Amino acid sequence: MEIINLSPANWDEEVIRSKILTLVYFWHAQCPWCRELTPIFEKVAHEYSGKIKFTRLNILESPSNQELALNLGVMSTPTLMFFCGGRPLMHIVGFMAETDLRKTLNEILSKHHTCLRQSTDLRSYIV
Repeated sequence: MEIINLSPANWDEEVIRSKILTLVYFWHAQCPWCRELTPIFEKVAHEYSGKIKFTRLNILESPSNQELALNLGVMSTPTLMFFCGGRPLMHIVGFMAETDLRKTLNEILSKHHTCLRQSTDLRSYIV
């Protein structure tokens, strides 16, 4: 599975309407901790393919990317945010070692099924 690069243009399709647990990695190229985390993120993305959708948003790529991140409460990079049924499930701020990231992914996968059962369709509440 490839890592999907996000922008406001594809955010709804790739994150909000995703039928699979989605991990969004908020990063930028000047961030030293992002440079450390990126190879780990890419490695685990291949290993968890089909279980988790891996996406990333470069917050400095455009003003609209920065605005999207700020609207989601992202204040620093790297930030990892998990989404279930279009809703934020949890987030992690800062660098994470590979073993810790794997542990977190396994924990969140076990909770994800409960989240999906409890989720309602967001569109039913849109007026």
